[in-house]
Amino acid sequence: MLKIIDPLLTGELLAILRDMGHGDEIVLVDANFPAARVAQRLVRLPGIGIDRAAEAILSLFPLDDFVEAPAAVMACPDGRPEIFDIFDSLLVEAEGTPVTVEEIDRFDFYDRTKEAYAVIATGERRLYANLILKKGVLRV
Repeated sequence: MLKIIDPLLTGELLAILRDMGHGDEIVLVDANFPAARVAQRLVRLPGIGIDRAAEAILSLFPLDDFVEAPAAVMACPDGRPEIFDIFDSLLVEAEGTPVTVEEIDRFDFYDRTKEAYAVIATGERRLYANLILKKGVLRV
């Protein structure tokens, strides 16, 4: 255990977050997502909800403020799922200001995930609970 570091952040996940550069993306996905098929680097957090995983990652992860939308979700054809409101709240809490979140088509989301630095497969069972985060820079 380490002070201040969320215990959900394993050594493997901390190394990934550290190694990522500005503009790299990490994707947090639900239990239904084909993570093993598309991930370049895969970390599994079985039994952990995506909101809890996002909270832990966002406690250390700077979002890219050079782009209009440093976060993206998989668009739901049936309207806006409640999980999107939770994502919005977590992003505001982490950044201190509202964050623009892009909604993208399911298959475009899959394609973008293939290009991501890493995928975090959670145990989340809520549908359309998938979130892309683009890494920003730390300023002095």
